[in-house]
Amino acid sequence: MIKIAAQWVMIMSATFSGLLAHAEATGQFSASQDIGKPSKAGALVYDAGLQQYKITGTAGEVRTNGDVFHFAYTQLTGDFIVRAHLAFTGKNVNAQTILGWNLRTSLDASSASVHALVRSDGLTSLQFRATAGVATEAYPMAIKAADVIQLERRGDTYIMSAAKMGQPFQVTSVSHIRLGEKIYAGLSVSGSSGDQIETGIFSNVRIILPAAKDFLPYKDYIGSNLEIMDMVTKNRRIVFRSPDSIQAPNWTQDGKTLIYNSKGLLFNFDITSGKSTELETGFANNNNNDHVLSWSGKLIGISHHVAEEKNHSTIYTLPISGSKEPTRITAINAGHSYLHGFSPDDKSMIFTGERNGFYDIFSVDIATGKETQLTHTEALDDGSEFSPDGKYIYFNSDRTGMMQLWRMHADGSHQQQLTFDSYNNWFPHVSPDGKKIVFLSYMNDIDSGQHPFYRHVYLREMPFDGGEPEVIAYVYGGQGTINVPSWSPDGSQIAFVSNTRL
Repeated sequence: MIKIAAQWVMIMSATFSGLLAHAEATGQFSASQDIGKPSKAGALVYDAGLQQYKITGTAGEVRTNGDVFHFAYTQLTGDFIVRAHLAFTGKNVNAQTILGWNLRTSLDASSASVHALVRSDGLTSLQFRATAGVATEAYPMAIKAADVIQLERRGDTYIMSAAKMGQPFQVTSVSHIRLGEKIYAGLSVSGSSGDQIETGIFSNVRIILPAAKDFLPYKDYIGSNLEIMDMVTKNRRIVFRSPDSIQAPNWTQDGKTLIYNSKGLLFNFDITSGKSTELETGFANNNNNDHVLSWSGKLIGISHHVAEEKNHSTIYTLPISGSKEPTRITAINAGHSYLHGFSPDDKSMIFTGERNGFYDIFSVDIATGKETQLTHTEALDDGSEFSPDGKYIYFNSDRTGMMQLWRMHADGSHQQQLTFDSYNNWFPHVSPDGKKIVFLSYMNDIDSGQHPFYRHVYLREMPFDGGEPEVIAYVYGGQGTINVPSWSPDGSQIAFVSNTRL
């Protein structure tokens, strides 16, 4: 966690090393400098509180087939993904102000390069110079005035994804561009003419090192970012980074702590101090990411795999302060039970239960352990959560083919489909005021019953009773990103996990 107050810290063409070196000054970049011969020196300015970058640049003398811009960069090897939200600002913005990602073999103005850019007149394009000194080629995109830009390297293929905030990505790519194994990657700003200083603001900047192609799910893991997003501005902050797999943050009722799981244990993350401490769960040391807080804030429910019972996921409760002796809720040898919610009166819990070979949604009375089956399909029903008024249960089901969002009355009646699109939608989480739902969307290249790690996914939002979903975050993650209720108590923020090798 970056622990300095929100302030602008300026660097001018300094030289640093390492992806996160001098993080207080440069964020994720190791240095910045002018490329080519601009008419005035550019600059990089970093706001550590908002984790945003302000970059200025001008036009200038351009050599034949060369570039002029200010460049904030680091050096990367292998495959990677870079993403940012961008905005033009300042009084001097003109039709040729250009913002974007630039990947280069060298810092020479005529270097071989790939550039994902947006121009202030709305032109969005993937540009590339296959060999140093040759003319630049361009693939314009149909999207106009994109403000979210992603560029991914897979070997010698470069994939540009662009969107207007709230919309899905549009994608184009170029192949057989050989920039070399170790390249310069970063953000750039340039002007069109004269000595006008042009400015770009870049937020939600992510440099992502993805999982290896041959990684084994649930055996091989990569690192994690614990993120908090403002639900009005959609600005995201990384508040904690771990080389391990951390998953599924719950927000405590006082708004001070996030509870996540990692390596079978639960941890309290103090948002103010940025420190994590283990939450005592006693013998329950093989917990998955299905853990939920009671509405009173006094209890936490967990899903612990019991080795002696075929490793079945089993539901327990314990005080929010922890306990060496969690209280068992679901029956011995009942089958897998994956917790997803408490009823608003905290008298029952709802979960996905594997019973008789199928996965349906059940409720269980906390006092008696009596189970009630709420859904009855041969499809997968999962991700159940009560609305704050207790009237509805929201869930996801692939009974109509794709995994889609549904809701039903608390007794299981009047089951109603809410989403009807080409995504696989998981884990609906209702806002504290009961008006909105945030959920996870996978692309349609996975099996509807799977929710794997390490994929390009969206976090989306829609009204509580259905409607057109809107993308609120573009994420590399999936399993563990937002499996559990993750709204802040006042509804102003959500917490989630994204992934990268660290």
